Amino acid sequence: MLHGEAGGAAACFSMQHRKTMTLITSPSNPRIGKVQDLHTPRGRKKQGLFLMEGPHLLDVLLDNAILPLEIYYSPALLARTAHGRALLHRLLHTSSFPRDRLIEVNERVIESLGETQTSQGVVSVLPLSAFMPEQTRARRPASHLPTPRPALLILDGLADPGNMGTILRTALAADVEEVLLTPKCVDCFSPKVVRAAAGAHVALPIAVNQSWAAITARVQAHCQGDQRVLLAEAGSSRWYYEQDLHSPFALIIGNEAHGPSPEARNIATASIAIPLANNVESLNAAMATGIILYEALRQSRSHS
Repeated sequence: MLHGEAGGAAACFSMQHRKTMTLITSPSNPRIGKVQDLHTPRGRKKQGLFLMEGPHLLDVLLDNAILPLEIYYSPALLARTAHGRALLHRLLHTSSFPRDRLIEVNERVIESLGETQTSQGVVSVLPLSAFMPEQTRARRPASHLPTPRPALLILDGLADPGNMGTILRTALAADVEEVLLTPKCVDCFSPKVVRAAAGAHVALPIAVNQSWAAITARVQAHCQGDQRVLLAEAGSSRWYYEQDLHSPFALIIGNEAHGPSPEARNIATASIAIPLANNVESLNAAMATGIILYEALRQSRSHS
């Protein structure tokens, strides 16, 4: 049961709009089953869709004029927080979002659609086609740097969804030009990656399933003839902060357990390392990536 203001708000929204929108109360509904399939790589590939879960990510989408194909929401859960109530009002009263794309569900159904332990009350269904590099590049704000974005990031077989999502979020914050993913990387559109990326997919160009031939061509174009490919690797004698990171370069981050692939080593022009004290052997992949990318950002700003 809901009580007080939150319960009243949920009941009010629900009663006012139930006549014009779909209401689903059973997790076994076939429509819900199709959404649940999007938690698997096979389902995402087959349907060409993926999920974004939570009010924050939906706000990011709407702020960037990206309209999900469907929004599944629970008024009862959204009404529990001020942010949720504001989003509910935005969807139902102030947004131009098509009403036929809003699907009201009960708490049991919304919990079956998400991966988080406690549902935040809303899940959005989006087309993968709207998040290809060309589309995200067009949505991206102009760089705050006086020169073109220097860093091109290559993720070589990155396997952990949390690392992938954190790296994507950091890459956008550090103003990386583009992220290239080799075929053995974890699916960057999996719910865990999307949640950890916290909205980075909206404006960060991400090219998936890139062959090394395609990566090489992209690096050559980015570096404009002066190919500089830095491979992050513990044990290198070259420190990352001694490198020129304000000129165009590519950075390769290898698999967490096995390190860089032979193909990554073949394309690299130098390996770089982060100094480590107290016999620490290596850093988490996301942490190491952030340290290097922010040194590049620091250098770019110091040269402006």
